[in-house]
Amino acid sequence: MKEYSVVLSNVTKIFDDSFTAVDNVSLTIEQGEFFSLLGPSGCGKTTILRMIAGFEDPTFGNITLNGKNIIGTPPNEREVNTVFQNYALFPHLNVFENIAFSLRLRREPEDQVRRKVKEMIELTRLNGHVEKMPSQLSGGQKQRVAIARALVGRPTVLLLDEPLAALDAKLRQHMLVELDTIHDEVGITFIYVTHDQSEAMSISDHVAVMNEGEIIQLGTPFEVYESPVNAFVANFIGETNFFTGNVVKVEDEYFLLDTEKFGEIWFYKDMEVIEGQEIQVSLRPEKVKVTRDMPVAPEGVKLNVLKGVVDETIYLGNQTKYTVAIGQSYLKAFKQHVRYLFDEVIITWKDDVYVWWFADDSYVLRETGGVPVEE
Repeated sequence: MKEYSVVLSNVTKIFDDSFTAVDNVSLTIEQGEFFSLLGPSGCGKTTILRMIAGFEDPTFGNITLNGKNIIGTPPNEREVNTVFQNYALFPHLNVFENIAFSLRLRREPEDQVRRKVKEMIELTRLNGHVEKMPSQLSGGQKQRVAIARALVGRPTVLLLDEPLAALDAKLRQHMLVELDTIHDEVGITFIYVTHDQSEAMSISDHVAVMNEGEIIQLGTPFEVYESPVNAFVANFIGETNFFTGNVVKVEDEYFLLDTEKFGEIWFYKDMEVIEGQEIQVSLRPEKVKVTRDMPVAPEGVKLNVLKGVVDETIYLGNQTKYTVAIGQSYLKAFKQHVRYLFDEVIITWKDDVYVWWFADDSYVLRETGGVPVEE
């Protein structure tokens, strides 16, 4: 039987009797998992974190921690600690004393304080920095101190409110790996709030994608990326191409969609469709190939081929991003560089090209809601 650390049941938070920050959200977060709340600014994810921490109370609904109702329980009496974006270190205390602060507040014996702080220092690789003041630390070191301070009391749940937002891109990637390692070693539940999809996708067991106070989709990183429920999720979790149109033919596992801007396109039938039905489909750019030569489809395989002109190229080292004009419309394609670039046929701006992909590589959106779609 699964054990749940945190359960939200029909939780709603209304501010000033008019603004609904969180709208009827239900969640079950398993013990020991790394769970992320992902969404744009103002979607309600931090408000959920603050309600779990006890800094806000729900207007309606219920929150339990290890099966116990925690509504009305003061923050200091919950088995929860929070790591903030701005670190919130005490500037007048050194690294050791910052980490030890909560233990001293509880008047734990000095030998236990030193043992527990030493464990956290080793876990977060802060050896050699224990006597330093926060002003003497780098951003990454400050974040590790904040994490160590939050973990030293062994909370049931660690809440992380965009903890890496203040770091530069390379350090952020490094800290993500460290955070994942720390989670694996301590084994407690992490609830991570971020607006950065790459962060959530790389470290989470499950991701809840939020917008306007609601959870739009909940699943593993693989599920929300490969099988988005609507245009909002597909567009927020990475880049994508959208196709909209009416089904004109259904054939075995595939259907033919009459799109206004790209003509008739074959797609895989991963849900039941009927002729005449309006459908919206997502196709990730990494599934799309760009070549100078006309591709040849293997026997029995549905292959879509369009002819166009390269409108834009963005070279990123490990890949090149192409925007290809097809008539008055555009498709995006990502080419991964698996060989030395000079061994490849280089496709550049204004080249005539073929854009092609397998019908199986697309995904039919279950819901029609979400952001406006431009084909």
